[in-house]
Amino acid sequence: MIFTPARLPGLVLIDLERHEDDRGWFARSWCAREFAAHGLDPQLAQVSLSFNRRRGTVRGFHYQRAPYAEAKLVRCVRGALWDVAVDLRADSPTRGEWQAFELSAANECALYIPEGFAHGFQTLAPDTEILYMISTYHVPEAAAGLRYDDPAFAIPWPLPVASISPRDLAWPAYSGGTEILPA
Repeated sequence: MIFTPARLPGLVLIDLERHEDDRGWFARSWCAREFAAHGLDPQLAQVSLSFNRRRGTVRGFHYQRAPYAEAKLVRCVRGALWDVAVDLRADSPTRGEWQAFELSAANECALYIPEGFAHGFQTLAPDTEILYMISTYHVPEAAAGLRYDDPAFAIPWPLPVASISPRDLAWPAYSGGTEILPA
């Protein structure tokens, strides 16, 4: 695996390191020892899938409040998406900033999102499927989110929104205050 730190501290883009021959290729996509060696949380509590029928589907921004904050490794296994992470860490110099990455089955990249970030995405292709490896269990009462179209972030989503849940439309606006996760 090839670990490339992103502009926002803690975000890491992870490329596969393929070993190819006439049969095809093999690559590790997760290794607790390598993640720990790069300063990333190697704990794995659950693996989830998200399937999205329509191009332009938006999900997020989601996070879990402390003490249930979660790190995620997000990989697109079919289709393509525009993946966005927003820094909500109270003591971060990049608090309130966001960064986006195109993840696709074709580019095979994964994005490591540490605790303290909200996560959302928009699908760029129909029938897009995303694999999440998550450091802690889902705790429904700790679930929180922010609006995908919050003017505080001014995120230029690449496509018109084709589908979004009522729950995601109901998240509050970013206030720069109490919804932020502690360091």
